[in-house]
Amino acid sequence: MKSSISFLFVIFILHLIVSVSADSGYYGNKENNNDEDQVTSNNPNLDDLPSTLLEEYLPEFDDNGLSSSYYLKSCPEAEAIIFNIMEEWSTKDETVLPSILRLFFHDSVVRGCDASILLNHEGSERTAEASKTLRGFEVIDEIKKALEEKCPKIVSCSDILTAASRDATHLLEGPYWMVPYGRKDGKVSNAKEADDLVPMGRESYTSLLELFQSMGLNVLDLVVLQGAHTVGRATCGSIQERIYNYNGTGQADKCIDKQYLNYLTRKCRWESEYVDLDPITPNKFDAMYFKNILDKNMGLLATDQALTSAISTSKLVSTFVNAPTLFDYQFGASMNKLSKVKVLTGDEGEVRTNCNFVNSNHY
Repeated sequence: MKSSISFLFVIFILHLIVSVSADSGYYGNKENNNDEDQVTSNNPNLDDLPSTLLEEYLPEFDDNGLSSSYYLKSCPEAEAIIFNIMEEWSTKDETVLPSILRLFFHDSVVRGCDASILLNHEGSERTAEASKTLRGFEVIDEIKKALEEKCPKIVSCSDILTAASRDATHLLEGPYWMVPYGRKDGKVSNAKEADDLVPMGRESYTSLLELFQSMGLNVLDLVVLQGAHTVGRATCGSIQERIYNYNGTGQADKCIDKQYLNYLTRKCRWESEYVDLDPITPNKFDAMYFKNILDKNMGLLATDQALTSAISTSKLVSTFVNAPTLFDYQFGASMNKLSKVKVLTGDEGEVRTNCNFVNSNHY
């Protein structure tokens, strides 16, 4: 009885945190942040400010050397440009939004958030087996081109990808959060590192947790960030072993709901086919993903369903099912943590003028 009361007390406290955070503008859902003015309201118009007051808007850097007002003077329209292009793409092809989220995750796992996944040369992360189904590169290229026209050599590709992933979440009716800026772009990109590190959906819970801990993240971040699978698709090739020959048994994983398994075996006769990660609300960022794996055994990937295999993760899944606003709040917080993994600042990296290539020596 005492443990139940303690757990409910924790939920109550988290609700209070969400309420305070919402009031302070830390995050919000799409219904409360519909228009461009709200998305860019954190950037005052410098032309309207007396020069004596500009010092008040100088960036305040966090422990990682990042600041949400980093581009306030050098490129005040950066966030608006990124959001507007993301919004344009969402009207043309909504499936590109989850792809941007996945692109950001792949980038962060290998060498941290340094845009190394965007480098396009022989042997780069982009050419890895783990990256072969990644999409959205052309979206980042279009954003970069627009920013180079407006603010040449100012906004890094790693900052663009970070902000674009936030905007993708928001455009899918998910939360909106403040992004700290000031990352520099890396100059190294290695396909082998991507193949060695990026999870492919078949890993054990233990190996996933070890990966996240190696990045300075914890079990809460692991559960929350996997919640991004509430949107997007996976190739059938990533689950064929699970539905046809799990662990070499010649049978499907017995954890899968029978009706769902029947659907998957009909859907996934070919490896090249795609299947929604969340079969219930595949185009909406919500907490349905957690309900699918907790109540229905409908986790598409083995790593999805594995979240119910440990007591610590199972309790978190249950919490987000019962209090989805907590998931919204924590997703923004965990994404910010992920975006600060091994960041390069100052002279540690560069601001690429083209996200596909490192700058020439005479830059």
